[in-house]
Amino acid sequence: MKRIVLTGGGTAGHVTPNIALMPSLKEAGYDIQYIGSKNGIERKLIEEMGIPYHGISSGKLRRYFDPKNFSDPFKVMKGYLEASKLLRKLKPDIVFSKGGFVTVPVVVAAKRRKIPAIIHESDMTPGLANKICIPCATKVCCNFPETISHLPEDKAVLTGSPIRKELFSGDKATGLSLCGFTPDKPVLLIIGGSLGSVVINDAVRAGLDGLLEQFQIIHICGKDHIDSSLLDKPGYKQFEYVKKELTHLFAATDLMISRAGANAICELLALQKPNILIPLSAAASRGDQILNAASFEKQGYSYVLNEEELTKDTLLKAVSYVYDERNSYKKALSESSLNDSISIIMDLIQTYSK
Repeated sequence: MKRIVLTGGGTAGHVTPNIALMPSLKEAGYDIQYIGSKNGIERKLIEEMGIPYHGISSGKLRRYFDPKNFSDPFKVMKGYLEASKLLRKLKPDIVFSKGGFVTVPVVVAAKRRKIPAIIHESDMTPGLANKICIPCATKVCCNFPETISHLPEDKAVLTGSPIRKELFSGDKATGLSLCGFTPDKPVLLIIGGSLGSVVINDAVRAGLDGLLEQFQIIHICGKDHIDSSLLDKPGYKQFEYVKKELTHLFAATDLMISRAGANAICELLALQKPNILIPLSAAASRGDQILNAASFEKQGYSYVLNEEELTKDTLLKAVSYVYDERNSYKKALSESSLNDSISIIMDLIQTYSK
């Protein structure tokens, strides 16, 4: 039996693609071990899967001044020593890294121990952790054609992002029933990220009456963002957060409004849902969502509405346009070469396993 070490953490987006790979890895006969941070979000997610979990020290490397910049390099060094010891003990045939700062010591230690490491970059341009890891990597997977130019030519592979198979197992009738909706009117799903988005929530609610003329609306608005004055609004269903029921809500949806995080938009691509992307503004991020959204718009997968331009009127206009052109968007989404990412990545893993 071959053994693989998966690593990635800090956010759910650095963990869920690893989870998506697990069924195929098990089917291919791999023993799976996971290295993450000692107390990160990834620990709970992986332990729930019944996968052996090994925690190491993790420090964040920042491009800006922070007092922790003086202490975190020591945490990174400690993490490297712990990762090196773990790899010596586990003797994996290969390492697969999804990103986050906890992966840096693991990938660097793998290089030193001559263990092949495949890393995955979700965004258009590599983040700092992956920039450090790239020289130590055997191959670098990515989601966007534009990313290839930012990577070593002999390492870059356009794969897309692994998507959980259960995402496709939803039932439309169940999704409609969960919301109290009817099958004779299209459904618009709005999701503003795991914490919700005040900007998107406000624009949706300002234009709610106009949107409800054409759609039934599912609004996943984030923790503490339910508007109690709208709880009995016909055709409008609010959720703070959705977990197991999400697949059914996706199945019931005809059109989506979403942020432009890499994993979120790859799910839209896999589900082939016409969509409007509202990327997080450059003022609130390093601008990766703006680049992600621009790439999807260029490829015909999405309509982009920048946060700075978001109003009730621009939202209504965008929704009407995308719904009218939905068949064009569906055609582009269905023709994408990135709808089989798990198979592509599994081929790489099996090719480079020792």
